Amino acid sequence: MNDQGLAQQEPRERLRAVGLRVTAPRIAVLEWLATNPHATAEEIAAGVRERLDSVSTQAIYDVLNACTRARLLRRIEPAGHPARFETRTSDNHHHLVCRMCHRTEDVDCVVGLAPCLEPSSSAGFVLDEAEVVFWGLCPVCAGRPQTESHHIEESA
Repeated sequence: MNDQGLAQQEPRERLRAVGLRVTAPRIAVLEWLATNPHATAEEIAAGVRERLDSVSTQAIYDVLNACTRARLLRRIEPAGHPARFETRTSDNHHHLVCRMCHRTEDVDCVVGLAPCLEPSSSAGFVLDEAEVVFWGLCPVCAGRPQTESHHIEESA
């Protein structure tokens, strides 16, 4: 089954399709991330704890690592920011990141099919993905006075 078909299945079926055990923490992580993309492990843990009374931070990291290895999740690591996770794994999309509030949004491929961008030299590598992060200010932060936006960056 291709990634696109897998992404449209329920979490239980997605886990089974990649050979992972179906557990309450895995289901909760996949369900929470489906509606809260680009979340950090800390944010995911807080969201999952609202659904499951008790789940350890280590259990969350174990789920994130297993699901990322199985390609049920994608891990993105914007420079200088904690890793973020998303369930959109079926394409080679990129991201927009706000320098102030850290809001992260998907942006489709720049041009063409994966890997979207062609380097001037591949150095013999067989390329299958390009990871691009566009940095700037989201609409909310762009409209704030500079001193207020600066305060958000310092407190984050």
